Amino acid sequence: MDKVVHFEIPVDDLERAQKFYKTVFGWKMESVPGMEYILIETTPVDDKGMPKEQGAINGGMMKRQRPVTSPIITISVEDIDDAMKNVKKMGGEMVRGKMQVGDMGYAAYFKDLEANIIGLWQKI
Repeated sequence: MDKVVHFEIPVDDLERAQKFYKTVFGWKMESVPGMEYILIETTPVDDKGMPKEQGAINGGMMKRQRPVTSPIITISVEDIDDAMKNVKKMGGEMVRGKMQVGDMGYAAYFKDLEANIIGLWQKI
């Protein structure tokens, strides 16, 4: 069974949104060098950056742009290429194909049959 492992919040103003979520929820924020992307810690992490608490997830925040215009959940898969094929086979639509994210893994986004945008993630 594939698990939800990440969330993303698209925003219009990164500074304003960071201040809001830090103040309201106490989340820790860290900018990713060279990208307009903020890593969000909602729960403590281990030395590999993984949540220490079972079932907890952390996320990210970025400038709102298509296809990510509303909050997204991301599902970890064993093989992102197979997952993309299965999405298409079942009538879903890929809205952003496989892209490498540094040395961490691969990401993609698809639209399900209910018009929701969902993320896919495969670790390297």
